[in-house]
Amino acid sequence: MSSVDANAAFPAPAKRSAHRGNLMRQQRFWGWVFLSPWIIGFILFTAVPIVVSFIFTFTNFSLNSSATLRFVGLDNWLKLFRDPVTLQALSVTLRFAVIAVPFNILVPLGMAALLNSKYLWGKRLWRPLYYLPYMVPAVSSIFIWQSFLNGQTGWLNRILRLIGVQSPPNWLQDEGWILVAFVLIGVWGVGNAMLTMLATMQGVPTELYEAAEVDGAGAWMKFSRITLPMISPVIFYNLVLTVIGLMQYFVVPYVITRGTGNPNNSAYFYNMHLYKTAFTFFDMGYGATLAWFVFLIAIVLTIILFVTSRSWVYYASGDTI
Repeated sequence: MSSVDANAAFPAPAKRSAHRGNLMRQQRFWGWVFLSPWIIGFILFTAVPIVVSFIFTFTNFSLNSSATLRFVGLDNWLKLFRDPVTLQALSVTLRFAVIAVPFNILVPLGMAALLNSKYLWGKRLWRPLYYLPYMVPAVSSIFIWQSFLNGQTGWLNRILRLIGVQSPPNWLQDEGWILVAFVLIGVWGVGNAMLTMLATMQGVPTELYEAAEVDGAGAWMKFSRITLPMISPVIFYNLVLTVIGLMQYFVVPYVITRGTGNPNNSAYFYNMHLYKTAFTFFDMGYGATLAWFVFLIAIVLTIILFVTSRSWVYYASGDTI
């Protein structure tokens, strides 16, 4: 074979490298082309509004006022800490979080442990039944619960009277019980957390349980020393989502109280106050400040969770976050 034929059959390394480089540039170009609708949408409808809302926190911007838009510095931020309505709404949200966070972790954890038990009958039936309410539209389920928790005709109080409770609480009209009622409504949506915990439990190596049984460990010892550490990353994941979700808690109290937060503002959550400030009273400057403040609270709480997770979240690979 002549040298000319050899060069044609086997292109020089430089030519192969140039061809590969051109192909990669074409792939990169078309990759950006296909990503561009999402990137443009993100910039226009997410990034720009976030930046503009932060700018609004330093202005007197209002939709129902003809006053000239002007820079007010930190006035909105200072007002936030002096406004008794804001402080009360924040107090309601934090008190509810103290009750709801443990409940929203322990209930799906218990349900997952029950479904993972070898003694439970009909697991294939119970799994979809537990998850099904998670798929029901929020407002529809709220109306169902509103009827269920009715103080006079609700089924929950009827059941309580049948078992001997003479004066069951008026769940949605008593300021001492309405937050508990919201926690009960939250049970409706724990199916997703239960499913993730159950899937992780079923992935725990059986050899660990067998070794523990040989050493004489009981059911509680196996659950606390094997199951919980092995599923702790999923517990942590659901904990972070729960905390962030509670900082956005709005639909349930708004629908049930029709936006009033009654009785006696005991259900007037922070996001209801934010919504009314921005979209009822059209005070966009102060409303943006309220939104950024709850965002900062969520960021701080999430950072605390990530820092403290190093002491209780176990990763089989040994990696930390």
